[in-house]
Amino acid sequence: MSGLDRFAERFSGPRRIRRGATLTLVFASVLVTGAATGSWSDAADDGRNEPPPALRSDALAAPQGEAHTGDTADKAADAAAEAMADGKSGKDAAEEAVSRSGDRWGSVYSPGEFQEFEKALDGAYTGVGLWARRAADGHIEISKVQKDGPAARAGIREGDRLRSVDGERVKGRPVTDVLSMLRGERAGTPVVLGLERGTRAWSAKLHRARLTTDSVTVTEASDDAVTIKVDAFTKGSGEAVRSAVRDAPEGAGILLDLRGNSGGLVSEAVTATSALVDGGLVATYDVRGEEKALHAERGGDTDRPVVALVDGGTMSAAELLTGALQDRGRAVVVGTRTFGKGSVQMPSRLPDGSVAELTVGHYRTPSGRAVDGRGITPDLEAEDGAEKRAETVLTGLGPPS
Repeated sequence: MSGLDRFAERFSGPRRIRRGATLTLVFASVLVTGAATGSWSDAADDGRNEPPPALRSDALAAPQGEAHTGDTADKAADAAAEAMADGKSGKDAAEEAVSRSGDRWGSVYSPGEFQEFEKALDGAYTGVGLWARRAADGHIEISKVQKDGPAARAGIREGDRLRSVDGERVKGRPVTDVLSMLRGERAGTPVVLGLERGTRAWSAKLHRARLTTDSVTVTEASDDAVTIKVDAFTKGSGEAVRSAVRDAPEGAGILLDLRGNSGGLVSEAVTATSALVDGGLVATYDVRGEEKALHAERGGDTDRPVVALVDGGTMSAAELLTGALQDRGRAVVVGTRTFGKGSVQMPSRLPDGSVAELTVGHYRTPSGRAVDGRGITPDLEAEDGAEKRAETVLTGLGPPS
């Protein structure tokens, strides 16, 4: 039996799935400058498939021993109120309280920043056109550069390291903080970036712009294969994936390219999963110890072979989708280990109108695997030439018998 035959045999049926509790809704904001990431979305509560408003999954695990979220939220609110009474910045005081709490991935946003996050979920935002991630050594690394954006025009490339923003060093800071520094409420405002590429270090002055993202791109390579590239799970992207699957030639396989996908709305990731499965569990998550669950809609296409292509830039909601397809035996995952972003955060409105987002739990794949800090290991590891390997695997799988 060939290697591809073994893949086909292994993925011909679902893996054993642990049942989870049914769920109720989600909310969302945006992590990166160039794309929405790892957030729960607003949706009508049908009592089955949506988490409660105010959760998002977009940060690495908070360290052990972090303060109880409710206590931290209270402390942040008290600190903001006291600072305002003294004529000082409530946001700055809240940030200090969150920093002391031990929740490294908790963040505080101004009302304007938070509004920009919500706009970005519609596929539009004000920024410089960068996707970013935090490397293992604490450096902030550029994971993707938007074509024709300010960063691209300045010659910034994927893999460059971001050393500073407007003179403030960013190494070791939460990605959420760094990227909020890059975003802006108005197009045309300047921002100076300190950058590093190999041994070269330089500064670049950029002007923010109003940018839009087309998060789903469909390429029909042949009658036998369709590539669906998903850059981020912004509003409507899940339905775009479902339409692409539905419109693919009969019998064609699906190459789902999630490389560099920094995440987005969880509800959109669930909709994308629904395109390829017939109902069932997508993920579970806990909020202060109580387990909830997300389920796919019934009626998805279960006949086409699917390969999911991932890398170290595949994060959050994109990992949730990958884990669901892998656990349920619905896709062969090819590429390199994903980033490992699986925490859930809840926003709290502070007295000055700013918003504190604090870690409250973590999500797991259908089989119960934790993603946070671990990522998802591909079924076939490939770095150089990963796309070609994925295409070969897809061809070898063929339609299910």
